[in-house]
Amino acid sequence: MEQFTLKKNACYQAEILSVTGEGFGICRINGMVVFVPQTLTGELCDVKIVKVLSRYAYGIATLFHRTSPERIQPECPVYRQCGGCCFRHLSYREELRIKEAMVQEAFKRIGGISFPPEPILGSERISGYRNKAQYPVGSDGKSIIYGFYANRSHRIIPCQDCALQPPVFSDIARYTADQMQRLGVLPYSEKTGRGELRHLYLRMGEATGEIMLCFVASHDISKKLCSLIPELVEHFPKIKSIVLNLNLRRDNVILGKDCKTLWGKDTISDILCGLQFHISPLSFYQVNRLQAERLYQLAREYASLGGSETVIDLYCGVGTIGLSMAGQCRRLIGVEIVPEAVENAKENAVRNGITNAEFICADAKAAVKELEKRGTRPDVVLLDPPRKGCDSAVIDDVTTMQPGKIVMISCNPSTAARDCRLFEERGYRVSRYRAVDLFPRTGHVETVVLMSRVEGK
Repeated sequence: MEQFTLKKNACYQAEILSVTGEGFGICRINGMVVFVPQTLTGELCDVKIVKVLSRYAYGIATLFHRTSPERIQPECPVYRQCGGCCFRHLSYREELRIKEAMVQEAFKRIGGISFPPEPILGSERISGYRNKAQYPVGSDGKSIIYGFYANRSHRIIPCQDCALQPPVFSDIARYTADQMQRLGVLPYSEKTGRGELRHLYLRMGEATGEIMLCFVASHDISKKLCSLIPELVEHFPKIKSIVLNLNLRRDNVILGKDCKTLWGKDTISDILCGLQFHISPLSFYQVNRLQAERLYQLAREYASLGGSETVIDLYCGVGTIGLSMAGQCRRLIGVEIVPEAVENAKENAVRNGITNAEFICADAKAAVKELEKRGTRPDVVLLDPPRKGCDSAVIDDVTTMQPGKIVMISCNPSTAARDCRLFEERGYRVSRYRAVDLFPRTGHVETVVLMSRVEGK
């Protein structure tokens, strides 16, 4: 078919052929791929072109001639403006189908994995599951506003009742913002660098009910907050920690490195996989606790430990994944480059009476050299890399140790597939993989992969 250049603001009728992992419907108009948000496979609609690039374009649906049976009415009033959710207009069944297909397509196209994944593990809860909220704070010219950033921008969309957060977060944020206004606390402006309060940051231990309220500020506002703290604690008795985080940066990084406890404990606690963990403002902790337990259970199933193995947990953080398996192996060795996380991991081991775990503060290469000196060879390596995936040097380091199994948990299907291909080039074969939905209604999905060493390679 001959391709014609699309015109901005022109309208065309098109059928949606598929949906991306970011919630964009895909259609073809005059031979060009057009991405249309909040549309579903099989829908026929009028598409207004809003942006034209050299190889593809973006449009918006202005009129539907045929809708999908999977379409539902979004219950969130700011869904179309807020960048938090991209799947709120479709059934959860269809969301899971899209996410599973996204993982399978990435593993086939990028990783060369021809067989399909095991059925996606959906979340038992699709609302109120998040144990962490970070509300950017700004001004509408008259008063303090808070909410979430619009998609691909730093424009705040006011939102007082997010369906992904527990109701108590909304109550605390609403009350706190009102009091900040009363106390004359100035919201921070990214454009000018002026103001005081940048974010309201909430964390909760779901099993314990403990809540941490953290004020992220551009400078020390503790004197202004002194009169507010007794009121907060009285209104919300589940608050057990109130912290001031100082962020002096002029970029979009949310948290600074310095924390000051204004009231209560330095940390809150939670129970995950039967173990107690202490959570600080800077600690990594999965936002969907119940689904994280199922994720770790799947990783344990893939590891298939019998009690005699040595397990190395790379990128171990505060030790949640490895410590959840410590009772099924002979020895656990965690590796993490962040000193504070290593100390937290050691404390978590002691707190839970785990005596067969040690933690090394080093990068992967240095840890491999140290373990080689000891004559230590792992039977299983656990990998939970950042979104960018594993560095090729880390993959070389892991394969140098020649573990029998590698279990990888990834939050990015594309980099996971790429890393699997690199591992296969070094003598490993993917035998199982499965998507796990920790973030319902959003475009994010986790994948657990089991790779086994091929003898003779």
